[in-house]
Amino acid sequence: MSKAPTRNTLDTDDGRPTMQELHGDGHFAQAARRWWLREKPAKFNPEVLKTDFYDVLEKENFGLKALLILENLQILEKFLWPNFSDEASNIHIILISLMINVKRREGMPIWEHLASPPANFSILFRRVLSMCIDQTLPLSVRIHLLSFVVIAFQSLDSILVRKECASLVSIAVWNHLSSEEVRNTQLEKYPQTRKAWRAAGKRFEAGDDATKTRLRFERSWLYQMALDFLTLLYKPLNQQDDPREVVMYCERFVELLTDLESQLPTRRYVNFLLKDLHVLTVIKLSPLYVKSEDGLLRDLHGLLEHFVHFSIDDITGLQLSREEVRQLHNAQLARLQRIAFKYFKEKLLILALANFGNLGQRDELVGHLADLADEELIELCKKLGLRTSYPKSVGFSVDREFLTEAIICVHERRQTFQEQTKSMTVLPNESTLFDESFIRDNNYDGSRPLAIPKLNLQYLTVGDFLWRSFLLYRHEAFYGIRQNIEDSLKKLAPKITYPSMETSFHGFSKMALTITRPSILEVLPPKVGEEKPAAVRAEVSLDLSRLSPEVRKEWESLRSDDVVFLLGVKGTDESDKMITNGGSEKFSLVEKYGIRCLRAAEVVSVLDAQGRHLGTGEGRVRSSGGQCRLHLKLDTDMYQIDSDHVKSGKPDTYESVNVIIRRKGRENNFKPVLESIQELTQTDVPMPIWLQEVFLGYGDPAGATNLPNCPRKVDFRDTFLDWQHLLESFPDLTIQPEDDTVEGSTPPYVLAQKSTTPEPKLTKKRRRDQGDSSQANKPLGVSTYKVPNMGPYPIDQPKMNMTRFTPTQIKAIQSGTNPGLTVIVGPPGTGKTDVATQIISNIYHNYPNQRTLLIAHSNQALNQLFEKITALDIDERHLLRLGHGEEGLNTASSYSKQGRVESFMDNRTRLLAEVDRLAAALGAPGAHGDSCETADYFNQVYVPPAWSIFEEALANAGDEATAEMVRDAYPFSHYFSNTSSPMFPDGISFDKALEIAQGGYRHIQKLFSELEDIRPFELLRTPRDRQNYLLKKEARIIAMTSTHAAIKRQDITKLGFHYDNIVMEEAAQITEIETFIPLALQKPINSELPLQRVVLCGDHLQNSPILQNLPLKQYANLDQSLFARLVRLGVPQINLDQQGRARSSIANLYAWRYKNLTNLSILQQSPEFQTANAGFAHEYQFIDVPDYKGSGEIEPTKHFVQNLGEAEYAVAIYMYMRLLDYPADKISILTPYVGQRALIRDVLVRRCRDSPLFGMPRIVTTVDKYQGEQNDYVILSLVRTKRVGYLRDIRRMTVAFSRARLGLYVLGRREVFESCFELQEAFRRLQGTGEGKLELVTGEMWPTERAEGEKSEAATAVMEGVEHLGRYVYEMTVTKMESLKKGAQ
Repeated sequence: MSKAPTRNTLDTDDGRPTMQELHGDGHFAQAARRWWLREKPAKFNPEVLKTDFYDVLEKENFGLKALLILENLQILEKFLWPNFSDEASNIHIILISLMINVKRREGMPIWEHLASPPANFSILFRRVLSMCIDQTLPLSVRIHLLSFVVIAFQSLDSILVRKECASLVSIAVWNHLSSEEVRNTQLEKYPQTRKAWRAAGKRFEAGDDATKTRLRFERSWLYQMALDFLTLLYKPLNQQDDPREVVMYCERFVELLTDLESQLPTRRYVNFLLKDLHVLTVIKLSPLYVKSEDGLLRDLHGLLEHFVHFSIDDITGLQLSREEVRQLHNAQLARLQRIAFKYFKEKLLILALANFGNLGQRDELVGHLADLADEELIELCKKLGLRTSYPKSVGFSVDREFLTEAIICVHERRQTFQEQTKSMTVLPNESTLFDESFIRDNNYDGSRPLAIPKLNLQYLTVGDFLWRSFLLYRHEAFYGIRQNIEDSLKKLAPKITYPSMETSFHGFSKMALTITRPSILEVLPPKVGEEKPAAVRAEVSLDLSRLSPEVRKEWESLRSDDVVFLLGVKGTDESDKMITNGGSEKFSLVEKYGIRCLRAAEVVSVLDAQGRHLGTGEGRVRSSGGQCRLHLKLDTDMYQIDSDHVKSGKPDTYESVNVIIRRKGRENNFKPVLESIQELTQTDVPMPIWLQEVFLGYGDPAGATNLPNCPRKVDFRDTFLDWQHLLESFPDLTIQPEDDTVEGSTPPYVLAQKSTTPEPKLTKKRRRDQGDSSQANKPLGVSTYKVPNMGPYPIDQPKMNMTRFTPTQIKAIQSGTNPGLTVIVGPPGTGKTDVATQIISNIYHNYPNQRTLLIAHSNQALNQLFEKITALDIDERHLLRLGHGEEGLNTASSYSKQGRVESFMDNRTRLLAEVDRLAAALGAPGAHGDSCETADYFNQVYVPPAWSIFEEALANAGDEATAEMVRDAYPFSHYFSNTSSPMFPDGISFDKALEIAQGGYRHIQKLFSELEDIRPFELLRTPRDRQNYLLKKEARIIAMTSTHAAIKRQDITKLGFHYDNIVMEEAAQITEIETFIPLALQKPINSELPLQRVVLCGDHLQNSPILQNLPLKQYANLDQSLFARLVRLGVPQINLDQQGRARSSIANLYAWRYKNLTNLSILQQSPEFQTANAGFAHEYQFIDVPDYKGSGEIEPTKHFVQNLGEAEYAVAIYMYMRLLDYPADKISILTPYVGQRALIRDVLVRRCRDSPLFGMPRIVTTVDKYQGEQNDYVILSLVRTKRVGYLRDIRRMTVAFSRARLGLYVLGRREVFESCFELQEAFRRLQGTGEGKLELVTGEMWPTERAEGEKSEAATAVMEGVEHLGRYVYEMTVTKMESLKKGAQ
């Protein structure tokens, strides 16, 4: 095999392949057509792999572009894997590894392509492992093979992969510890490991020669890889092929070690081996560590060091508290002192007597150890159980410096992750924002790792998860800030002018203004124990006179706590030809724009020139008149540092400030979110015991469901509509009426899971294999009761659910009502919001003392859920909606904190008037309706006695009591005289009359109960106190977005807010940390979060959380949701399986992605689903749009993709539909790209907005923004004509296809999408109608009576292109206008 290239293996053009490259005359395209992209694949020839593929890739430096072309041509799926066998060549293995690596980088599914046959994957994996330690292979090839192994260890959720990886990190690796004594010490420390060690030994001894060879290879692989790595670190550079390849290999191997350390199953035995090998010490003392040009290897070493010394017990998996960490460290120091005193008393006496605080310092240890001779230092290491020698193959010597560093590595005191996190700033400055570790993101191409933690399948502890999340969220936030600052400075165009050498700005940005030096208004003295000021207030003057009214309003509307950025910008020298002629790409952002300083500040208030506050409300003015002042809170940490610099004679930082930059409100909430995560890392967050193991990814995946504290009986109230509905909902259970209930009884139903003969406890595997079969034929006890009469008024009648839930929905409702974790997968249109609503209702009525928190990703989804809750029988005084999104609620009442308080006070007035009326009816003199207190006194003195007299009268009458007696003796008849009909109708029975009387009494009891709830609001005087009491005590169902929860966590927690249940909608669109924070919005009770239920509703097969920083998605998995991770872990999930949103033909476009997704019967019953779409030959159609005016997709600016032909086509279809009388609000136009959205809007404004015939559609937006929404008719523009782009993610296409109910018309370029492997099935179904040209039916108006699927008798017009459709629509428009004119005349 020839030697691999010497340059970076993945540093060439990272652009995605175009259609020309995939279907043109390029080498790989021709080879694909010759070997596998043909009707009958050609006979496989192994030699072709080298001549046609490997050699070409080698010549092209294994460039990412070439790899992407091959991957898009489906070489893995259709050529490499189908022809793989145990006789495959090394080149075959390498090519498969390359394709797996590039698929992982692109976020595509991997292991499913290699799943069949499983034996072949095992062969492949073993071959990769063997080639990784084959020193005859070029290092560049081993880098790719190592990347394959890294990906495998990140995919332990795959049984296929886990089976192969587990043996590499088992206890058998302890065979390679430095001595048997070291191993025995560890085995004695953890007796449970001795059993595993013996089992491994017996397995080896019992095996035949082949088995022993395999086991020997498995236990030695990681050890051998580590030795090769350590050797490579010290090998003289003149013996290497390429120094860059050496560095890249070492970086990738450190990434592998870090991944192994960051998950407990792979860490458990490996960590002790790595400590024994002194891996951290070897890396730190290596030449590569010292000479690392960009510091990546040093940063990776720091990350590995963090995990190696993480505060966890490797064997038990228990997190160590700070005190336990301190005690363990002290025990290590004490052991060092004992050995020093016993064996080296003369030279280490001071060490033996030193206090732990000093001894744990690096300098102290170095000083003490310097007194020992080399032989004595070696002897000390042996006494401490530290390795002092390596195999001869290792290319470095164990010298004095090495042994000293090894001892220090064990005994030096390190910062805990809590201390590390606390020391990190949440507000950026020029050093942190443009730090090398952040800038690397911009150049990430997958060829080198990043020195950032990953979100894995599992976490070591809750604290570990929070630490990783803080670093990654901070990374994401700073990336967004950096992008905003760069965009603003680019538009401002700062330049140096001569001869003054002052900075002038030649451009304009609406997000930035030039300013003069900020004025420091106030510096508060430091708090006790601190050196920095408690607060620093400054003022900045803004000149808004030259801004447009819209931009001026945005500046004037800055809110309190908004973060702005003060920059000192020097500008660039116009005479610098290197920069002005395009060389600026070599410069950092700081150098390019001359950023001298950057300071973050928080807005306190916005004032006009006279000092009056801007805004709405008393004492405020609406406009600044062009001049305003910002009062700011400066970053006190940086202010202290800047002040110290001035005292030392350095220039004043604030003298250079000349620019202020703001950000959009939705992007600018990073500070409170980071502070919330930072605060959580400082506390030991006690997850509920029943949830912790599942959250961390360990133990039984079903351990958090079907908890033993499930109640035996649950009242399902209005969940079931009738007895038949009940029977249909439990097809596998035997319904047994109990408590005098008979078959056919009407709801409400109380369900009781009857106990049966105890079953033997099953193992996790047996339980997983058995599935739900244990539920079959179990009896289900059902009882019913009569719903009590609540009063004679219409308002007293309960609101009832009218949805006929499917059996799977009932299963989800039952699970969510019971304690524990419920994961509900809801494909499009399956009613997961209705299910969540009913779960909340059931919890509300069954557990009146519990409180429920509702969380959603978007205000839109949260409001939809909240509106459905208000439609059920839930008292509105127990509902609360937090956040600005409450304004979007389509309800008569306001559910904000202020609105709820006002509602309580309004109800107080109304209810007290009712008390006065009741007092008059009872003839009770006095001012009983003056206050809640007087009303309560009246209730106790008058109401119960009157009712007691009534009951006594009926009791005395005995069996002779009649309805007339009830009516005559009823004490509240006069009070209820205002009912719409007589309270006691003639001819009713005694029982009915008594029921009515009791209902009236319940109405009165509720009146006083509400006044009792209102009484605290009467006593509390300030609006703030009333709102806090409402949140803390009164509200039982509290709704907020995940973002609001993160922003307001500290404020909510300080109030003492508590809750028992969480129901989370859109859970698959919420990042893990944004899912976690709502779990921790309360303080622990008895050292545990008092959560009873966690219900997650979502769909991991639709869009994941959206990030700005793509490397954090591709490398660190920051777009991972807890919902998706739980699904990967195998946590029991309930898959809703019947959709009622879309026509069955449209649902068929995406139903294949879900397990057994069928259609509700309503689709066969409702007329709208049975009739065709007027004017269209098909209910859905793909329209192949060719180049328009010689152009397809264009990209005027980065990521701003547009396609004029598709924009014109989409608007033409919309106009055609409007001419047929389709309502505008039933039509949505979607596109994946922001640029195309803007273009479509421009065309609509020009052609439709001002026309009475057309107007604007309901919405024009992106696919991502429209997730969770629907409309009857959707026009979808796919835009891309050169390459698929990120539409290759089938999840995004699933969202796009599932938004339409009745009609879907997709515009795109056929050859682009049908050739994409991931989209083939979807587009095969989509192209089942028509031939790629829009087919219209003439002579129809909306709505039509033509049945769905029925061929029209009218003529069909086939549109040849956008110009043809444009002329067709124009002629229709002219005809209709003439018709309207004639009608008007």
